[in-house]
Amino acid sequence: MFLKLEARKDMAYDEKYFHKFQGFIYKHIEPYYEELHDKKGYKFFCFSNLFPIEDMKKGDERKWIISSPDSAMMKWLHANIPEEIHLGEMEFRLIEPKLLKIRLEKNTHLISATPVTIRIPKSMYEKYGIKEEKNYVYWRPCYSFDAFVKQLEDNLFKKYKEFYEKEVEEFPIFEHFLFKKDVCNHAIIDNKEIQIIGSIWEFIFSYLDKKKKEIIEFALDTGFGERNSLGFGFMNVMKKKL
Repeated sequence: MFLKLEARKDMAYDEKYFHKFQGFIYKHIEPYYEELHDKKGYKFFCFSNLFPIEDMKKGDERKWIISSPDSAMMKWLHANIPEEIHLGEMEFRLIEPKLLKIRLEKNTHLISATPVTIRIPKSMYEKYGIKEEKNYVYWRPCYSFDAFVKQLEDNLFKKYKEFYEKEVEEFPIFEHFLFKKDVCNHAIIDNKEIQIIGSIWEFIFSYLDKKKKEIIEFALDTGFGERNSLGFGFMNVMKKKL
């Protein structure tokens, strides 16, 4: 769902927005709140940052996108979203809400709008030559790129199987990918500020067959990687140059 917003006052851009945006969504999906909020694991929604990313003057326009493979939940949110939008200290007037459905072409180019977060469990340390004592590490470019792709694909298939409640044969998804940079964000989880390490990527698909296209469209709705309900792993489809 695409939201066009108007700033109610002069405001600084809040870089620790993650839990505030998540809280707004929970507040306005009332029939789904209890099940999702208390559910362990995947929540099956994601969101972009506010863009453009900069401080605001009263009357400035900003855009925000919320995504989910749960079309019923998105229709509920679209019908019940308030005209006054409060995201922490940031206040907006809703200009326009619009439901979107992404349909990918066979030749597709994606880029991270928010960092993709991947954790490598301790059980995989030996395979990837990781020497750590923690139960998991966030993927960084000092670790194997194979580890990133493997964990990303495993995560995506787990989410797909859980959401649709069916088994599906797993297969390699990502053809060409370009690492851009790693980033460290701070988010509030259980009233504690924690560091979350993520990375920015481009993913290029020269030919999406029916099966792969279905999986990638699902991934765009639910988010790539982990911490999607905090806004991590939101992807943009690159427009083709004319």
